[in-house]
Amino acid sequence: MAHAAPVHYAPGARTTPTPTSTSASRWAGLALLMGVVYGLWACAIRRDGGPITTGNVMFGVVTGLVFAALMFALHRVAPALPRELRALSWTAFAGITFGYLYSLGGASVLRSTVMALVVAAGVFAVTFYRYYTTE
Repeated sequence: MAHAAPVHYAPGARTTPTPTSTSASRWAGLALLMGVVYGLWACAIRRDGGPITTGNVMFGVVTGLVFAALMFALHRVAPALPRELRALSWTAFAGITFGYLYSLGGASVLRSTVMALVVAAGVFAVTFYRYYTTE
């Protein structure tokens, strides 16, 4: 009767699930990393091949910090929302952040809006499908 054999745990082995703070710290790290990438990208677009200035660096830092803070806050709030609003919240975040980067390149407001809506539609389709199939 192998299924009736007692289970032996190694001394000091963790038998409880990891705390949720680990998940929050991982998401904070990911949000910070994504914020750095976003800030560098925004800084490079705005610089447009010119010299690196203090104002340009500060622009990248502030842009990256705002992006990271919004991403982390959305990750903390979104699980409490119903799947439609959860998908819409990530859609709005992705569309706005992409549209902002696109507008830094010198595109018109109309073109930036259209491109942001195209990206947002794709993000909505993917996130809604994921949340609908995993609930």
